[in-house]
Amino acid sequence: MDLEIRLFVIDDSAVMRQMITKIVEKDKHIRIVGRARNGREAVDRIVKLKPDVVTLDVEMPLMDGLETLKKIMEIYPVPVVMLSAVTGKGAHTTLKALELGAVDFILKPANQEELEQLAFELPAKIKLAATVPVAAKHFTAGVQHLSLETFPQLAIRPGGIRLVVIGTSTGGPSALQKVVPKLPKDIPAGVLIVQHMPEGFTRALAERLNQSSHIFVKEAQEGDLIKPGLALVAPAGRQMYVEKGLGGAHITLRSEANVSTVFKPSVDVTMLSAAEVYGNSVLGVIMTGMGSDGVRGLKEIKRRGGSCLAEAEQTCTVFGMPKAAINAGVIDEIHPVDSIAAAIIRAVGK
Repeated sequence: MDLEIRLFVIDDSAVMRQMITKIVEKDKHIRIVGRARNGREAVDRIVKLKPDVVTLDVEMPLMDGLETLKKIMEIYPVPVVMLSAVTGKGAHTTLKALELGAVDFILKPANQEELEQLAFELPAKIKLAATVPVAAKHFTAGVQHLSLETFPQLAIRPGGIRLVVIGTSTGGPSALQKVVPKLPKDIPAGVLIVQHMPEGFTRALAERLNQSSHIFVKEAQEGDLIKPGLALVAPAGRQMYVEKGLGGAHITLRSEANVSTVFKPSVDVTMLSAAEVYGNSVLGVIMTGMGSDGVRGLKEIKRRGGSCLAEAEQTCTVFGMPKAAINAGVIDEIHPVDSIAAAIIRAVGK
């Protein structure tokens, strides 16, 4: 990366502002152009300084993180990375921020180990955020009316799908809110959702999806049966497997790290086990996210006669995971996020 990224830091804590400064000053590609204690102090300065990325504290006095984010998106749309504490309130507020347009989030450190993790992750997240065309997405969101007809290739034969496995990462919480709530209550298939997230956030994700959906959404627990009309979200810090049982297919959760993936949960792990149990009646869906998690799982779904679809580049926050799957030649159909639910409904024969 040759270009310099101009960063604006908004945080109520002087310690956090100093910590962020110390971390990013070690990276020659990032330069802090401004700092502020709260949103009220920051908004006018952001317009004047025109940063490439903003880091934003979730919880602040005077003007909190959500209010500040809304104002930034209104007057100067720019990629925003939220800094969040792992609390019930913090998790729900962070997810709301992602739905409102924040690109990503990172946890505030509570100990030395987490501080080292922040030092490793923050520059990478800032650089990734700088590549996201937030302004274009912001101004076109209200006028986009993309449908299946926009991407007319229909290679998946309707009917026969009994399990839908959705994998996503960066940009996923917002994308999932555009898909899961559109699924009908009587959808004749179970749904599994694997979203890369830190521990403490997947339950909040499931709760927010459940509040806006017709189907029932919950964080998966050991032994949960896979049923039509039920969506299970893989818990962070665990691997979610599909296994056969006397009462039907169910969920098994394991804490061990899989030797072939750094993600817990991993899209590959869940898709591979789903393909083994459900064979040709699995639909794999890969959406926005960085990297290639999901490619091995989608390959196995295809090998066993199942179907695969991917989110189109036009609506991805990060096109990495769908692009890797498309390049691997395992995707049957490509659809914008607003049409993925319709594609799922057609594939399950509803």
